[in-house]
Amino acid sequence: MATNQLWETKPLEIWDRAKALRAYWQQSIDDSAADEKKLLAHGNTGDVGWRDYFSNLNIIEDNPVGAMMASVSDEFSRKARLASEVRGWGREICGYVQNCWGVQFLGYQQDNSVFPYRDMSVPFTDPCDQHTKRGQQCMDLSPIPRWGGDWPMYLGPDDPARDKELIETRVWCTLKIIADIERIFDTEFDDQRFIDDIKFHREMSDHGIRIMNLMTRYPSPLSQKDLYSFYTLGGLTRLPPEILGDFWKALIDEIQWRADNQIAAVGNERYRWMEAHPSPWHFLKYMRYMEHYGAVCIGSQYSQMMAGSVSWNRETKEFERRKIREPEKPAADIKTREDAVRYVLREARGHRFKDDEYFRKNEITDFAEGFGVQGAIMALWRGGVGCTLTRKEQGLRLSEMGVRVLHYEGSQPGDRTDLDEHRFLDQLDVWMESQGLRKIS
Repeated sequence: MATNQLWETKPLEIWDRAKALRAYWQQSIDDSAADEKKLLAHGNTGDVGWRDYFSNLNIIEDNPVGAMMASVSDEFSRKARLASEVRGWGREICGYVQNCWGVQFLGYQQDNSVFPYRDMSVPFTDPCDQHTKRGQQCMDLSPIPRWGGDWPMYLGPDDPARDKELIETRVWCTLKIIADIERIFDTEFDDQRFIDDIKFHREMSDHGIRIMNLMTRYPSPLSQKDLYSFYTLGGLTRLPPEILGDFWKALIDEIQWRADNQIAAVGNERYRWMEAHPSPWHFLKYMRYMEHYGAVCIGSQYSQMMAGSVSWNRETKEFERRKIREPEKPAADIKTREDAVRYVLREARGHRFKDDEYFRKNEITDFAEGFGVQGAIMALWRGGVGCTLTRKEQGLRLSEMGVRVLHYEGSQPGDRTDLDEHRFLDQLDVWMESQGLRKIS
């Protein structure tokens, strides 16, 4: 341990296993494209996670793919975005989308393998303003079916009757997509496995909450940069439940051990800061730069509270599953596909349909309080408005509670075009020094 460290540090032993699972997911996509009996879907399984219950279906989503492209090879991601831009898609388009569309246009992937064409497209419903548009280019590139679903919300007083109707709209959309895939592709959805796995996915969510609480300890056993290696495994990066369960149990055990033995993510931690949404994947080293000040990024709503199912309990001083209205049927009484879909949707968003208001206001201050942060570094992205909506208002709310806020500008997490990296580092130096902190390593 270095003399300027307060706590011992140690690489995560499970990191190589996580890397192998990510490669396993990528290989399953390539295998699906090569196997005539396999189907490859563009999009996301959304709140229900129905991909796992078609035995011959694999799914690929733009967010993790576009982010990985930006992180691994700036040269290739630039080439991909150029292929998209010359076809008329401007820089206001989400960088994830530009990267993935560009690969389609080029016809080959980063490793020079042939681009795996999709058999169908089921894009995200509405989390970001451009999610639903993503499936359009896939459909235009090759004649495949595309589904879009509604996820209606409203801003106003809590209304249980209205909530129920809004959930029923989503239930109908989900059931229709599943039935259409069965009919068009002559494949079968495993209803019983879907019902049986409801308990499993709830356990996975509980693992995430447990990690959050372990990260509130001093020193934090994990930083957000570490967390980015794991948090999509099982979500945006779909994996078989049997593999996923073993991995997350091992991850929890290691983080618990690190917390109990004060094995720190940053050995000289003296300052905690948070984000609100994705980091610039091509410039994650700025988190390492901040470690020279003894500063650790503790996370963000994006990485730890993305589904809106977690809340901060001020009495117990812990993060916990947000209390929602009880589903109409207990999990043990679920017998049909419709029952299961309705149950999962109520679990996912049934607490209330004011996400856009609550997410953008109260949760960010709850997050800051729960992790005891002193600062917040918040991007103002030019592409993908969903990642920037009300960001300035959030900054004001954090400032009011004593959190120092720094805003910086860039294109989008998956696009480095308009991020001035040297200016960004200068901003960080001025910001930290304005708080009386100097580099200590």
